[in-house]
Amino acid sequence: MVASRWIASSPLARPIPPQEIEDSLLLRVLVQVLVTLGICSVVVAAAGVTQASWWNLLAVPLSAVGAAFSWQRRRDRNVAVKFFIAIGMLMALAAFFSRLIEQPGDTRIVLAELLVQLQVLHSFDLPRRKDLGYSMMIGLILLGVAATISQTLAFAPLLLLFLAVAVPVLGLDYQSRLGLGGGAWGNVKLRPTLGRFLGLVALIVSLGLLIFLFLPRLPGYQIQNFPVSSVIDTPDDFSGESIINPAYQRNGNEAGEGFEDGEGGTIQGSGSSRASGPGVIDLTSYYGFNQRMNQNLRGIMTPQVVMRVRSQAPGFWRVLAFDTYTGQGWDISRNDDPQRVRRWRFSSQMFLPITPTLARYREVVQTYTLVSELPNLIPAMYQPRELYFPTREVAIDAEGSLRSPVLLQEGMTYSVVSRVPYRDRTQLREAGTNYPPGMRSHYLQVPDAILEPVRAKTEELLATSPTPLSDPYEKALYLAQALKQRYTIQPELPFFTADQDLVESFLFTTEGGYPDHFSTVLTVMLRSIDIPARLVAGFGEGDFNPLTGFYVVRNTDAYAITEVYFPQYGWFGFDPIPGHELIPPSLREYEAFSLVRRFWNWLAGWLPSPLVGLVEGLITLLSEGLAYLIRTFNALLTLGWVGIMVGIAAATGLGFASWLAFLGLRRGWRYQQLRRMAPTERLYQQMLTCFDQRGLGKTPTETPLEHSQRLYQQTQPQPAQAANEIAHAYVRWRYGGEPQNLTYLGEKLRIIRQNRPERQRAIQR
Repeated sequence: MVASRWIASSPLARPIPPQEIEDSLLLRVLVQVLVTLGICSVVVAAAGVTQASWWNLLAVPLSAVGAAFSWQRRRDRNVAVKFFIAIGMLMALAAFFSRLIEQPGDTRIVLAELLVQLQVLHSFDLPRRKDLGYSMMIGLILLGVAATISQTLAFAPLLLLFLAVAVPVLGLDYQSRLGLGGGAWGNVKLRPTLGRFLGLVALIVSLGLLIFLFLPRLPGYQIQNFPVSSVIDTPDDFSGESIINPAYQRNGNEAGEGFEDGEGGTIQGSGSSRASGPGVIDLTSYYGFNQRMNQNLRGIMTPQVVMRVRSQAPGFWRVLAFDTYTGQGWDISRNDDPQRVRRWRFSSQMFLPITPTLARYREVVQTYTLVSELPNLIPAMYQPRELYFPTREVAIDAEGSLRSPVLLQEGMTYSVVSRVPYRDRTQLREAGTNYPPGMRSHYLQVPDAILEPVRAKTEELLATSPTPLSDPYEKALYLAQALKQRYTIQPELPFFTADQDLVESFLFTTEGGYPDHFSTVLTVMLRSIDIPARLVAGFGEGDFNPLTGFYVVRNTDAYAITEVYFPQYGWFGFDPIPGHELIPPSLREYEAFSLVRRFWNWLAGWLPSPLVGLVEGLITLLSEGLAYLIRTFNALLTLGWVGIMVGIAAATGLGFASWLAFLGLRRGWRYQQLRRMAPTERLYQQMLTCFDQRGLGKTPTETPLEHSQRLYQQTQPQPAQAANEIAHAYVRWRYGGEPQNLTYLGEKLRIIRQNRPERQRAIQR
């Protein structure tokens, strides 16, 4: 009895006021479409990026059933339904915390799935207009979650559909709050034509793209919880010594046969496990991601996307470094004792050892999402300081390369924070040659048979410089440029014989080779003149997509560069491959509007050259004009007080003239707008302008009728009554399509204009 009395007197049992109940069936259907699009967008955006269950799509029919149930019982109290919904929400919350503890990685999908479950339960009790508003917000939040996860443009159609549905939903909701909604489909009239609707959608999309394009990019992440996949158990026998590259560990090619080398011998097929001798590269995997890099392999890879990278700066996604030249490739000599790094039990963060440097650096956050399988080598910008990785342990070798206990599987996501040094040419030129003993013993190794001829050739190339080169930095730069200009890429290069040396053949016989051969030659040439250098394999930055913000990296973006050591400043890369930039992708000074530059570079590739030249000329003209004004103002400041006063007067005059021009343009624009409006709307807007000038303008949150009611308390009865009639006429025309008496409304507008506060005070005096 007590329980029943308490339930009967509780807010749950109180009847809902009739004015709060939403009877518009069209509005309910469109809100359900918004929720459906939000659910679908999360599933589509997460596909191939992170772990999200396709079972989430069951929420679409379930929420539709709930919405239909709510429509049928919108006037009932539904106490029992509310009770079961509360129990279901508690169960969903418990499941959420359970998953959060078991998978402490990227929580965005877990949160989104919780929201989807709550929406399904919430859909069974949507009697009021504000309940539908909650559903609209849930759809919008789900869309926002999908936007943070999406890495491709597959999410874009759902975004446009959501926008196309949201525009009429907002209009219907506004009509409902004005009391103009109805339960039947035909009672709600959307006055704008299809052309106006499409124009409005196009305007919103255009403004959104402009805001996205010109929004300043902050130099750092504002949060420190970076995306990472769910936890993967580390094998018990992990030591960090093994490099697992399945493409180069199979026996022979797919047919189990070899290829003829043209001299009666047989070479290994694609995917060979041989670390030396002639062979054919794998069609999808880069040959340099192995403990030994055999540069006597031939062939080209079939392009395919391997990963997407979101980074605060472009860079060379470094994978593996080699220190020992073998004559036809490279080897890692110190592979027997890599340093293992473990993470904390409840966090995916690992702190990695780094080499101290005097160079100025910036922390750059990168998030990698694997699209194809990669070896157990972790790409990262030099040099990584923090790693957020799904395994509980990783290893770092003597060359600073990161190794995973497992293969990098498709769909895996991890994040890296690297301390990337700025490349200061002046500092590096002054670094000197006082190398630590370890540098000389590991990074000056050159086979004795080729040392003298390679050194002579290197000095011969350096002698061609128009100015003497005395420091290692300028020598490395000049040699890299010389290799680009004097030697060529040769796709049909024959295999090396067993007694041939790659560098010697490149410089004195073939005068060129494969792209990676250029980096090998530069590395050995620098070593021959006592400059420590090593070969580094990794990925170029790839293709930047300005709409998603990701670098799309393919297997064909993998190549090798030369890294040179500068005392107290660390390693810096040089790229001698023809067609590449001399300096690999590296850190630049922070640019707040870098996306505008990237977008223009992308757009300029599609535009005719004369148009590109015209636009760039206009930009240059504006930039030079602004620079001239700044220089003139600075020159005035140097003239003392007279110059300062003249500068202030000129700036004030220029500002006043600009203000007057702005007022004139705004008045002309307003006049043109009023001319294009319908007569009833023009009268209403003119009335709003009158009251706005008196400080009684309509706020953005007020409806026309709410504003007219407020005027009864803030102005004289006669103009308030006139404003109320104009507001009601506007609402009937705007949302009901009823014709209005324009002559009568014009008289009311004149009454409002004549009853100005200053005129009333003059009459009273």
